[in-house]
Amino acid sequence: MDDILDEVEIKMTQAIDAMEKRFVNVRAGRANPAILDAVMVNYYGTPTPIKSLATISIPEARQLMIKPFDRSSLGDIEKGIYEANIGLTPNNNGESIILNIPALTEETRKEYVKQVRAMAEDCKINLRNIRQDANNDIKKSDDLTEDEKERLQNEVQKIIEKFNKDTDSKLKVKEDELLTV
Repeated sequence: MDDILDEVEIKMTQAIDAMEKRFVNVRAGRANPAILDAVMVNYYGTPTPIKSLATISIPEARQLMIKPFDRSSLGDIEKGIYEANIGLTPNNNGESIILNIPALTEETRKEYVKQVRAMAEDCKINLRNIRQDANNDIKKSDDLTEDEKERLQNEVQKIIEKFNKDTDSKLKVKEDELLTV
């Protein structure tokens, strides 16, 4: 029945990973190419990720430069950035696109902190649901004694406590990043 514990670990790790991916999309006032992950460009009629069409670099702390492999795609990339509604205005200089990341106001920072706290809470809800499913599977198992069932449920509880601490520490890091001016 240790496969139940392995499955719980895997699912909880995936929940934490999903939360971290959502955290990346919350801007901290610094340039991060990951904020362009959601940008799809209509390239010859096919939605294509921006990373497949251009190199993305960080020339300055609050600036992204997008240099397309094919200069004829500049207009399509610019349009894709507008349509993605990521809150950044592209500046096309004919060879590349520059995105200036505005400095965050105190109010914006606090709003972003609220967002990441909600994301962390969603993650904890997912963790609790995974624990509940595992405990139900343990209770339904006919080939376990009562002592074994209790031991497994205690192990599942230890696992969720570990992952809750992990969630809290990752949330703290992201909050600190957002509140640092």
